[in-house]
Amino acid sequence: MDHASLSIATPAPVLTTGKQKAGLVLAGAGLLLVLVTWAAGQAVAPVPTLLAALSLCTAGVALFIREEYLTRPAGIQNNGAWFRSLSARGVWGWLTGVLITGFYVCLYWFPGYLTGLTQLFDPLSRLLRNTAADQWFVYGTLYTAAVLLMGVKFFYKYRHNPYQRWRTVSVMFFQLGFAFLIPGLLLRLQYPELYFTYFWPLSYYQGTPMAHAGYSGSGLGVFFFFFGLAMFFIGAPVLTYFFGKRWYCSWVCGCGGLAETAGDPFRHLSDKRLRAWKIERWMIHGVLVFAVLMTALLWVNVATGRGVLQAYSQFFYKSYSFLVGSAFSGVVGVGFYPLLGSRVWCRFGCPMAAWLGIWQRAKSKFRITVNGGQCISCGNCSTYCEMGIDVRAYAQKGQDVVRASCVGCGICSAVCPRGVLRLEGAEADMAQRTELQRAILFPSVPA
Repeated sequence: MDHASLSIATPAPVLTTGKQKAGLVLAGAGLLLVLVTWAAGQAVAPVPTLLAALSLCTAGVALFIREEYLTRPAGIQNNGAWFRSLSARGVWGWLTGVLITGFYVCLYWFPGYLTGLTQLFDPLSRLLRNTAADQWFVYGTLYTAAVLLMGVKFFYKYRHNPYQRWRTVSVMFFQLGFAFLIPGLLLRLQYPELYFTYFWPLSYYQGTPMAHAGYSGSGLGVFFFFFGLAMFFIGAPVLTYFFGKRWYCSWVCGCGGLAETAGDPFRHLSDKRLRAWKIERWMIHGVLVFAVLMTALLWVNVATGRGVLQAYSQFFYKSYSFLVGSAFSGVVGVGFYPLLGSRVWCRFGCPMAAWLGIWQRAKSKFRITVNGGQCISCGNCSTYCEMGIDVRAYAQKGQDVVRASCVGCGICSAVCPRGVLRLEGAEADMAQRTELQRAILFPSVPA
């Protein structure tokens, strides 16, 4: 027997095997090298140290993945999600949250404390960009490494689901290519450092007069400026009509990419209460309005020669940059993964998600269709919805899920043991059929 206890529910569940522990030791050693360099404030032998750190982390993650998933039959394994300290807001969850939050605080407001890490990544920066590393290159490299390594983990966890495999490959491709390699190579070729997967207003700088002036010296920069605006006003509504907001939030966006890969162990921590939904509606659309008004004021200020509000328009820009661009999207949005779930920023603060959600709710062919007769009310769909949607309530009513916040990740469908949920592009008469379904489920009561 493997365990001494004869209890059906063993009092000492084995959550990690010996090989998994060995993988954690290797990955922990690589992470320790990075943390020691950070704490020391100076990188000793940066090239071999960086290679050793990346190699140890890669080997550790690979060994852990192999033991966790490839030694078992294909199928979603969320075993121990509410028992592991890391994923259940335990001691390790809080410590991880504090560590990530501290890193973001240093990144945005105290970059001098990242001197050791900057020196550590300097050889890689010079190789890719032909320029010295700064805190943003360190951040981009760590961000990309997290998406790639945890993306491999996500890929094998959901390897039986083609939709999840393709979606994972997509976010890894866009993060590595369009958010890391291409911007670096452009800088090496003395072009502006352009990120083609981030548009205004998510990248709030891209729609401002400062961006227009900064890009005006480069034909590629001018193209990128108007490309971003075209994607917001034309591309986003059209693509959302055909595919829903998932085309961006779950397939392209780097924020969503990190949430789906590194944030996957924490997706069940999203707040499902009605109160959270009410806060979400006001907050995310409030951020969108804030971004639009802030950008409009900047352009009016330029057009009138600072005749309107004068320096106050810059005050609004700096306020948005601090409150939303730094504190919300970074410190809270990622640092609080182990405490509030993986989509806090996407759900409550992302202005691009708000814009896409408006179109998805108003006019989109995408929806999650429901075969309510098969629902056994297990609650897996609601538990693992990272956007806090009570999917089970829709399934119990036999009502298709059409929500502005839904990012189309498809996990609710993947974890359903009865095949109740399907991600579909609706037919032309779906809107009429939805209204008919509502009339049947919620008939009007005469006064």
